[in-house]
Amino acid sequence: MNIGITDRVVRLIGGLIIVIIDFIASGDLELAFVALGLWSVLTSTFGWCPFYKLMKINTCAITLIKKS
Repeated sequence: MNIGITDRVVRLIGGLIIVIIDFIASGDLELAFVALGLWSVLTSTFGWCPFYKLMKINTCAITLIKKS
């Protein structure tokens, strides 16, 4: 997990708003809105963002301890 609770809530609300806007948008922008909205909702649901991993960003307060 690399997404904290605040980041997850913001992504979830933002993603849901974008998906709702998708229903209002024209056909040209419809696919872009649904892709962006689903991306936000899915990353907030799973708590992991591959772009955060690439940029070495971690907003999650919980660190996983690896057993040796």
